[in-house]
Amino acid sequence: MPRREIVSEALAPPNGHYCHATVAEGGGRLVFISGMTARRRDGSIAGLGDVRAQTRQVCENLKTAVEAAGGSLGDVYRVDVYVRSLADLAAVQEVRREYFSESLPASTLVEVSGLVAPEYLIEMNAIAVVEA
Repeated sequence: MPRREIVSEALAPPNGHYCHATVAEGGGRLVFISGMTARRRDGSIAGLGDVRAQTRQVCENLKTAVEAAGGSLGDVYRVDVYVRSLADLAAVQEVRREYFSESLPASTLVEVSGLVAPEYLIEMNAIAVVEA
């Protein structure tokens, strides 16, 4: 799916691994990916106490979900990230760069006081546009 990243000179430069906006240049199907946590397929939690390991599992889960819809991580246009501590930001961004290296999605990142289980350190949801 052709896409275009928007980084406007009229705005402050992005201070993380994202762009100001993304534009889907052709037709496609919108895929809304629910919040993904560090749950493995068997229901266990990856990386207890390790935000890098949890972020990696979350990204793998996003990848699996978008692939099940017929796309790839390159088709992700928006990612919302919820972290338990902003002190983990550098580690989260480091792992995100491994998964979102070509076309950057628009993104929001917020610190939250808790997630669905106290063991979770991060959760992400996404919107993708995949070819029809």
